[in-house]
Amino acid sequence: MQPDILGTEESPAIPPTSDEKTMALLSHLLTFFFPILGPLIIYLVKKDESSFVAYHAKESLNFQITLFIICFLLFISIVGILLLWAVGIISVILVIVATIRASEGKLYKYPFCIRLIK
Repeated sequence: MQPDILGTEESPAIPPTSDEKTMALLSHLLTFFFPILGPLIIYLVKKDESSFVAYHAKESLNFQITLFIICFLLFISIVGILLLWAVGIISVILVIVATIRASEGKLYKYPFCIRLIK
């Protein structure tokens, strides 16, 4: 089985409510304005209330931390600075896909993500 380049999705055991979908959606969308802080706050506030929201907030937070590490490594190399635009485009596409999956009530896993927060 070949991994999907846009990530993987699966249905949760318990279908999420409309409010849970909205909070999960926000955990991805807020990264455009507050890259690490947005999903971190949602995770800390909702982790005990909803496993669906906690899952999406953790995935979003892990992806943003991974992007930060990648951008830092590219920035310290001279050739890597030229590739920062590609990382930006890929991250926007993946965040949009994750937002759509969250609004559909699915559990989404980002590809190429270091999962530091479990």
